[in-house]
Amino acid sequence: MNLTNDIHACQLCAKKFRESATAHAPRPVVWFRPGARILIAGQAPGIRAHKSGRPFTDPSGDRLRNWMSVKREIFYDRDSIAILPMAFCFPGYDPRGSDLPPPSICAQTWHAPVIQALGEVSLKLLVGGYAQKWYLGDKRSVSATVQSWRDYAPNLFPLPHPSWRNTRWLRDNPWFEAELLPVLRARIKEVLE
Repeated sequence: MNLTNDIHACQLCAKKFRESATAHAPRPVVWFRPGARILIAGQAPGIRAHKSGRPFTDPSGDRLRNWMSVKREIFYDRDSIAILPMAFCFPGYDPRGSDLPPPSICAQTWHAPVIQALGEVSLKLLVGGYAQKWYLGDKRSVSATVQSWRDYAPNLFPLPHPSWRNTRWLRDNPWFEAELLPVLRARIKEVLE
């Protein structure tokens, strides 16, 4: 059994995606290899990642790479960084053009086998509320969880989603860039050396 091939072939949400406003077919974006040192648990691929087949191929990815202070070639090196979204496929848009939430069946089906296949990772980044709720069981707001980052560091960092929609949050919470990011960057450098 090849886990990557099994995920690529997944059709669990095909009917749900066909019925979304985007009426698209599943296209799992799978980006991991056993032995990766850093795990990024995120939300779900956006439309650009759906089309490109690579995660974070959008301004959110640029922002996340900046937060991490890693170059694209390191970010996309599957031996270094595994990207495990809460749903491997783009969930689609609702009739108003808003992102649909990641279908929970994806994480329920695939996360345990992927985590087992990855083995021990040195650092986990939980990007956004869906990943934080799944991995931490944390029902608090993303703001509250990210503000308590010191409770999880140095081996886990909860982060807000790097979407442009959170630009105001970043402006209203300057401690994120002043306090959390330097510690995160130092830890990433340590893990990747």
